[in-house]
Amino acid sequence: MGDLVTGEAVVVSLRTARLASRALAFGLDVAIQAATLYVLYLILPTPQDAALLRAAALVAAISVLIGYPVLTETLTRGRTVGKLVFGLRVVRDDGGPIRFRHALVRGLAGFFVDFWALGLGGVVALLVSLASTQGKRVGDYLAGTVVIRVRVPKEKAPQILMPPELAAWAAGLDLTALPDDLALAARSYLARFANLSTEAQWTLGTALADDVAQRIAAPRHNLPPYAYLSAVLAERRERALRAQSVHHNGQ
Repeated sequence: MGDLVTGEAVVVSLRTARLASRALAFGLDVAIQAATLYVLYLILPTPQDAALLRAAALVAAISVLIGYPVLTETLTRGRTVGKLVFGLRVVRDDGGPIRFRHALVRGLAGFFVDFWALGLGGVVALLVSLASTQGKRVGDYLAGTVVIRVRVPKEKAPQILMPPELAAWAAGLDLTALPDDLALAARSYLARFANLSTEAQWTLGTALADDVAQRIAAPRHNLPPYAYLSAVLAERRERALRAQSVHHNGQ
C-alpha cells in the first residue's frame, strides 16, 4: 500500500496489486485474446498466397494483442476482463481514472516491450515489476499508471466532530458556495490526518483551509487548518441532515 496526494490535495491510499493476481488476470486476458484470434481465423477468408497469409495473421495478432487491452481499458476506465474478474484496475499515478492515451501507451508497450515482440513472453514485465516497489511494468512507467486492487474491505469513515468553541461561529457561515469536490478533498484530509507527517498535516491543511475560506468568504485568521475544516464540514453535514429531515417530514 502507498499513499499519494492528488492535484486536489486528496490523500489516496493505493493498494497496489500483487504480482500473482496480475499474472492471473493477464492469463485470463491472454486466453480471451487467443479465443478471439481463433474465431477470426474461422470466420475470415484465408488468403491462398503464403506471404499474404503470414501478413494477415500478423496484422490480426497485433490488432488483437494491442486493441483488446486498449479498447477495454479505455471503455471501462482501467479494467480488462481479467482485471475485472480479479478485482484490479489501472489508475493514473495520482489515483485518477486513465484515459485513451494511457491505455494506448500501456497497450503498445505491452506488445513491443513487456510481453510479446521484445518481452520474451512476459519475462521483461516480470523482472521490471519485481524491481518496482509498486509492481509497475514498463508500460506503467511510460504511461504514468499503476495497477491497484479495488476489492478491499471498506474502512469506516471517522466521524468529523464540531469543535465546541467554533459551533456558534460555524452556524453563521454561508456554505452554499462550497463545491462538493472541495468538501470531499477536505473530508479526505481529515480522515487521513493522523497518518500524515507533521509537514503534510500543515501544508495540505493550510492549502485546503485557505481554499475553503476563499470559497465561503470566511477568513481563517489564526485557526488551525484541522479545526477550521472540521467546523465547516461538521456544520455542512448538520445542515444536510436537517434539510433531509424536513424533506421527509414534508412528505
